Amino acid sequence: MSEQIKMIAARMRELREIAGYSYDDVASMLNISKEVYIAYENAAQDIPIGFLNEFANRFNVDLTELLTGKSPKLTRYSLVRSGKGVNVDRRAPYKYQSLAYNFINKKAEPFLVTVLPNNHAEVSMNSHPGQEFNYVVEGTLMIVIDGKEFILNKGDSIYFDSSLPHGMKALDNQAAEFLAIIL
Repeated sequence: MSEQIKMIAARMRELREIAGYSYDDVASMLNISKEVYIAYENAAQDIPIGFLNEFANRFNVDLTELLTGKSPKLTRYSLVRSGKGVNVDRRAPYKYQSLAYNFINKKAEPFLVTVLPNNHAEVSMNSHPGQEFNYVVEGTLMIVIDGKEFILNKGDSIYFDSSLPHGMKALDNQAAEFLAIIL
């Protein structure tokens, strides 16, 4: 696992221990198995961004703080210039860039997500509490939601219940880029 995921996992462990929760407590609170939670906390398994968002909400910390170890500071607006969002190094073939990382008490988490092409890979599925909005900025994206495939082109969008298993794949042998807003 990447160094960033190891640091996120360490922050999760620290928050759990400070709160005095067991693995069972946190797994139950977040509706996942104890084994999966332990794998997340030990950086032995990729941690879905939606799960991290829910974890941060349950422990009353900002997602930015969980991801970077730094607290957001802004309350009126947060301007992020092109290419200057906080990169969230998570898993291939996805690259995440947080677009509101320095704003306190966000109601949603906006990310610019790039999906790299890999025509032979299976779609990696995940789920997390809440809802999600995706808007394709570049390329063609296949999104699978609860077993149903959708093809989205530049300008297309989809809003869905993110507790359903979902995953994305870039098509046409080129990267796809989309705006993801997690609520």
